[in-house]
Amino acid sequence: MVGLASLGSPDRIIPVNSDAAPAIDVRSLSFAYSAGQTALTEIGFQVADGSRTAIVGPSGAGKSTLLMHLNGLLPEPLPKDSHRASISIHGVALAKNSAAEIRRRVGFMFQDPDDQLFCPTVREDIAFGPLNLGLSRDEVLARVESSLKQVGLTGYEFRSTLQLSVGEKRRVCLAGVLACRPDVLALDEPFTNLDPRARRSLIEILREFPGSQVIATHDLDLVVELCDQVIVLDEGQVRATGPVREILSDAPLMERHGLEVPYQLRG
Repeated sequence: MVGLASLGSPDRIIPVNSDAAPAIDVRSLSFAYSAGQTALTEIGFQVADGSRTAIVGPSGAGKSTLLMHLNGLLPEPLPKDSHRASISIHGVALAKNSAAEIRRRVGFMFQDPDDQLFCPTVREDIAFGPLNLGLSRDEVLARVESSLKQVGLTGYEFRSTLQLSVGEKRRVCLAGVLACRPDVLALDEPFTNLDPRARRSLIEILREFPGSQVIATHDLDLVVELCDQVIVLDEGQVRATGPVREILSDAPLMERHGLEVPYQLRG
């Protein structure tokens, strides 16, 4: 395996041309788990407001770790020894006193829906987030109904969360996120194990979401279809960023990082 020190400078960085303030701004983010495993090294990128950005890379590249930082889910969101590191969502910097606000703004969906579903029924699970926002019962129920309609699960309110298919579980998780009305979606492998109909349904739901999205996925053909920008992550470092078609059609770059050019971009 290539060591971090030998990766050198990034392969290809294409700046995003935008005069508007970014929805997500990550600078100099490094992170190591308590066992000493380095997961992220000097990560930096921006996501434009309303855009969809994919994070791609081989298994173990740090994609899930990076996504969890965007929502402040890890115990040390910023390393203690770095004064340059920062994460901000629409201008709000992530810190201990702003973590609750960041989590309100960034809706996170886990890779495994069983890590996210914990209430007996679909309605209770979707209502959990809005209730914790202090909303009235009537507003919470209205949001449950609205979010279930968004994900195509109207009538599932009293279904047991234990008796859903994988695709239904993913859509219930997304409904729970949408019910909190976040500004940003951070989705970890949302298309894994979905049949073609469920996959298409989820694509359409994401296309209709008005805010920004960051999607970690191995499905590169989906990235071409859905996303504007892509970040190639390998061994905890950003190796390339830029428009989807320009980055993912670069065969030598893709091969260096254990990826293949998506079928629809092969000439």
